[in-house]
Amino acid sequence: MSRLRALLCCLLLPSLSGCGLGYYWQAARGQLALTSAREPVAELLARDDTDPALREWLRQAGAMLTFAHAELALPDNGSYRHYVELDRDYVVWNVFAAPALSLQPREWCYPVAGCVSYRGYFREPAAREFAAGLAAQGDDVYVAGALAYSTLGKLRDPLLSTMRRLPPERLAGLLFHELAHQRLYLPGDTRFNESYASAVERAGVERWVQAFGTPVERCRHWRWQARAARLRDMLAATRSALAAVYAAAAPAAARLAEKQRLLDRLRRDYQALRAGWDRPPYFDAWFGEALNNAELIALDAYDGDVPAFRALLVASAGDFAEFHRRAEALAGLPAETRRARLARLAARAPALPGPPPGCALSAGRSPPGRPAASAD
Repeated sequence: MSRLRALLCCLLLPSLSGCGLGYYWQAARGQLALTSAREPVAELLARDDTDPALREWLRQAGAMLTFAHAELALPDNGSYRHYVELDRDYVVWNVFAAPALSLQPREWCYPVAGCVSYRGYFREPAAREFAAGLAAQGDDVYVAGALAYSTLGKLRDPLLSTMRRLPPERLAGLLFHELAHQRLYLPGDTRFNESYASAVERAGVERWVQAFGTPVERCRHWRWQARAARLRDMLAATRSALAAVYAAAAPAAARLAEKQRLLDRLRRDYQALRAGWDRPPYFDAWFGEALNNAELIALDAYDGDVPAFRALLVASAGDFAEFHRRAEALAGLPAETRRARLARLAARAPALPGPPPGCALSAGRSPPGRPAASAD
């Protein structure tokens, strides 16, 4: 490969921030491996030897893309018209880090994406080695596998075999989320970018399941959103309590002890909440022994401004094209002004939709797997 082509690959990967020597080469190699393994979806659909289950999955993904372009005003630029079969569960692994007594994330700066609060690797051992180095310096660290990531429309992102484990409504959400990054991306503001994409994902899936979902899928989607909303409230309360602890003048040892007490309480509260659920393993991954500042920051990045963007969609009369224009206007504001505007919008956030007929919070199944940081 030419040095120029490798450099371009590195510059175009928003999830893989921090191009330097070994990191630069793993990013370039990883992206080029994906590019060389791509197969056109149209050819796979036309071939007689394509696995029937894969053929049906590709057709379903294609219908979701058509919906995204027509109903959600998301870009139609050739992304997800190819397929890549991977030999691993995740396409990249993202590393998040924060000081032990702070909720301010470590950041890595990058020419196209700006400064972001995660660093991505195409191989899990490399991600965990980097995380171990940060942990040895005293940081809290969190390593999360991602089923997909976005090159922000600079390259034609493919469908990946890692996505096939998702139920239909979650697959639709993932595609809507990644296409939203191609529609709007603000360099240097991870929370804005991920919350905007998450808001598009959730509102888009709500419309998709109403239009095409089965009763089971509609109920499963509502239950997923309702459970996740309750957990987000618990996480937000814990972050607020931790922020007060970290700002206190107490000795570090005392603050660390209080931090552990708050995290232990959060785990207990979650266990009490999940006792009324039938099968919530997806959320279990959020509340393991490794729960720490880095994980709390990672989860907040995807949710912190979602209420504001939900209010913005209402203010746009549900018109996604208008919503995207207004979001672009927010992105163009100075950071402090934008943050204040988002706070005012969040105060007007609408309530979540009620349950579909016959759907209750305490029944049904949650999606399998663990949460992936889709930054994608």
